Amino acid sequence: MTDVLFEFGLESGIHALMNSAWGWPAVESAHFIGLSVLIGTVGVFDLRMLGLARGIPMIALHGLIPWGVAGYVLNAATGVLFLVSAPDQYLFNPAFQLKLALMGVAGLNVLFFYRFVFAVVRDADPAADPPPSARIAAAVSLGCWVGVITCGRLITYFRPPYHWCPWC
Repeated sequence: MTDVLFEFGLESGIHALMNSAWGWPAVESAHFIGLSVLIGTVGVFDLRMLGLARGIPMIALHGLIPWGVAGYVLNAATGVLFLVSAPDQYLFNPAFQLKLALMGVAGLNVLFFYRFVFAVVRDADPAADPPPSARIAAAVSLGCWVGVITCGRLITYFRPPYHWCPWC
């Protein structure tokens, strides 16, 4: 798998871009901007569902979610550039693997939220306390995104040798 990704990176020019003088810093800056937008919007909505800022209607903060989705898309795109430029540094990295797992849990949480919880939040009285299901979904979301951020930072500390990843 790493060979296929590495070859793709070479053939597509991604490897050259990421190893240029400004490639990696520019992509990393875009990655952090995307993360800031994602957490700044989804995180605020989650905090409101946990009961903070009760004076702000939950549905009003939900209007920020499309910005969070844009931040996520930017992060996914820049994350692919990182992965393709150095696949062996990521695929065998337990911090990266946990980061992907937490992103998967966050994705399942979003599906749960919009399938079972959102209608109650949308129709709630603006001054009402969030229902317990919204609080649970918000706590899971925040926990996952804090974990994603933490694992993203830890990726640089878990470089091969591959024995650091006992399941690889």
